[in-house]
Amino acid sequence: MCGIAGYFGTRDLPSSSIDECLRLMGRRGPDAATSRTWTGPSGRRATLLHARLNIIDLDSRANQPFHDESSWLAYNGELYNYVELQKNLEARGENFRTTSDTEVFLRLLNRDGLDALDRCEGMWAWALYDEAKGALTLCRDRFGEKPLYLYRDDTGVYFGSEPKFLAALLGKRLEPDLDQLSRFLVNGYKSLYKGRQTFFKGVTEVRAGTWLRLDAQGRETERRYWTPAHRPDDAMTYEAAVKGARERLIESVRLRLRADVPLAFCMSGGVDSNSLISIAKNIFNYDVHGFTIANTDARYEEQAIVEEAVRLQKLRHTSIPVNPDRFLPRLRELVRYHDSPVCTINYYAHWLLMEAVSSHGYRISVSGTSADELFSGYYDHHLAYLYEVRKEPALHAASRAAWESHIKPIVRNPFLRDPDAFVRDPEFRGHIFMNAAEFAACLQKPWSEPFAEERFTGDLLRNRMMNELFHEATPVVLHEDDLNAMYYSIENRSPFLDRGLFDFANTIPTRHLVRDGRAKAVLRDAMKGIVPEVVLESRRKVGFNAPIFSFLDMSDPAVIKELFRDSPIFDLLRKEKIQALLEKEALPNSESKFLFYFLTTKLFLEEFA
Repeated sequence: MCGIAGYFGTRDLPSSSIDECLRLMGRRGPDAATSRTWTGPSGRRATLLHARLNIIDLDSRANQPFHDESSWLAYNGELYNYVELQKNLEARGENFRTTSDTEVFLRLLNRDGLDALDRCEGMWAWALYDEAKGALTLCRDRFGEKPLYLYRDDTGVYFGSEPKFLAALLGKRLEPDLDQLSRFLVNGYKSLYKGRQTFFKGVTEVRAGTWLRLDAQGRETERRYWTPAHRPDDAMTYEAAVKGARERLIESVRLRLRADVPLAFCMSGGVDSNSLISIAKNIFNYDVHGFTIANTDARYEEQAIVEEAVRLQKLRHTSIPVNPDRFLPRLRELVRYHDSPVCTINYYAHWLLMEAVSSHGYRISVSGTSADELFSGYYDHHLAYLYEVRKEPALHAASRAAWESHIKPIVRNPFLRDPDAFVRDPEFRGHIFMNAAEFAACLQKPWSEPFAEERFTGDLLRNRMMNELFHEATPVVLHEDDLNAMYYSIENRSPFLDRGLFDFANTIPTRHLVRDGRAKAVLRDAMKGIVPEVVLESRRKVGFNAPIFSFLDMSDPAVIKELFRDSPIFDLLRKEKIQALLEKEALPNSESKFLFYFLTTKLFLEEFA
């Protein structure tokens, strides 16, 4: 895990810009920092910058940009199956001078070209410069785990792991995109990755599962090397689904335990994180250390389940209490590092978790990101499931009764308390951009954008899950997790984001996903005998959550003064609307989120406008 940046074009970058960029890359890569510049055969210049966080092969021989033949690689991420790929290359006559995954990746690309990406399992964002051809290739992993931002001007293309790296190489500030900020304020974080915009004008990202090549003349070619697909095997039995999921998740964890430094685990009371922890502990005998945010809010508190899982498996465990100390200045610092508003209060809590992980000396954290998007888990998934099984009367009736008994009592969203919401209208999505019109009325200027989603498949539940994975929930989690971890020079790993596991999960018939009102039924049954029953039997959907008023003390006059002092946010939002919101005795979840959107956008504009 590292930081990369660079430029490809006609400009000669000042050494001061390169030095400043390397300085800013220090948190992503505290162990080595290097840059290299070439002039290609057409006169176009290429600069690669790399800051290294040592994870595999800690020796300086594996520093980057890494050279082989005429190719130079600057790489952020991990090639988890590098051991198997190296053995294949050695059988074909390749000799290696390091034990790093970086050398394997570069040798593989030089030997087999970009088609070799199909055999690679990992997370990555890399820049590959071919000195002989004067061409640059940029590439990002299938799920977009690792970031790679772009900025184009009339001289060429700038790229980097964070927007601040682009600004350093450009030698100027980036301009906030008020349209994207309005989108965030009105429609929430699930709207942010439906298009190409970011929080800065002119800044985009290399698409997940895509490579982008710039030839010696600067002409661009973009190709998808992987396209996600839902290919259900209707003949698959439930038992086969459980067995296949178990095998593939165990294999994913095995690969992601590879490191020359120890790993820590993010831990909640849910089946997602506990599946990974229990596989590591009980299958691979890994000395697991779990880290948990301890909540006082009953809606999010899972401490009893966590403590029981820790006791039964004899895990090392650290619980981090919700700490409101210096919340506003610390949130400002986090916004400044993120180069963006922090999307939810949960990621402030997650940052505190990463602080604790770092204080114990860890350089890797493992999280349960995207289990919901592979196996189902959100409350609207239950309703989409009821829609999909509506033509099987017995299954639909039993599933509806189980939902009434087990799920309805714990659902707070009023739209999701109607089991027939999708049966009546399969296009209904009002629960996603909830209260958008109310929030739009808080803006100084009219702004609206209807909900839209990509069509991956005709299956309603699976299409929702794929949109959440590639456009709504997961991209936000990956963005926030990456930056929170990198702030403390920690690599984050997500074993559910495994190509083999994804492909298999999308062959499982939808009718198997929910049983007796239990979402993630396949995953829960796959983990029987590995994960404690107290975790597997819990139906609550919690995860890493924290209420805003656990951190923000509205009885403190200094807090009120800070919220409403002169700020560029009030050129975008109407101050009296925010004041009216805070005068309410209680805020529903959607308005609580909007209040945090206001706060974090305010800090962003104060730092970057």
